[in-house]
Amino acid sequence: MKKVQYFILLLLMSCSTSKVITDYDENTNFKKYKTYAFFDDIGAGLNEFDVDRAADALFEEMGELGFNEVEKPDFYINFKAKTSAPKVTNTIAIGLGSGGRNGGIGVSGGIPIGGKKLDEEIMVEFVDAKTNELFWEGILTSTIKEKRSPEKRILYFKEIFNKILQSYPLK
Repeated sequence: MKKVQYFILLLLMSCSTSKVITDYDENTNFKKYKTYAFFDDIGAGLNEFDVDRAADALFEEMGELGFNEVEKPDFYINFKAKTSAPKVTNTIAIGLGSGGRNGGIGVSGGIPIGGKKLDEEIMVEFVDAKTNELFWEGILTSTIKEKRSPEKRILYFKEIFNKILQSYPLK
């Protein structure tokens, strides 16, 4: 079943372009970070359902990387999202009007192909628990369909956190 989910997710993600950007403090000793906890106010920009879906996906991914969630962690995790309408959309153009020399009234417009899409940016931040300083962040930008089923949203969060954390510097 898990292979089928990842295959479906691969198909979903291959239809959208996504890009991961990371940044970190080059003086950080990443080996000292083994435990984490989530900030209380995670998920800014997401609805309550998506906050839970995203937290579950991130919890699973962190476990696969060997990190443990504890009450008194080495670092805290925050994630947030920003969505906006994409600058370029695929549309079918429709035009009505007069083709005569003396003018007339013309109307034109476009019908979106494949439903309304949004640009989304998901940011993950790792903050040292002792110093309260950011030491690593990963940002994934992608174009998503506005209307997605809960199952597609779950798969989407699993894939994006996997992509973001592939760039986590393990030194």
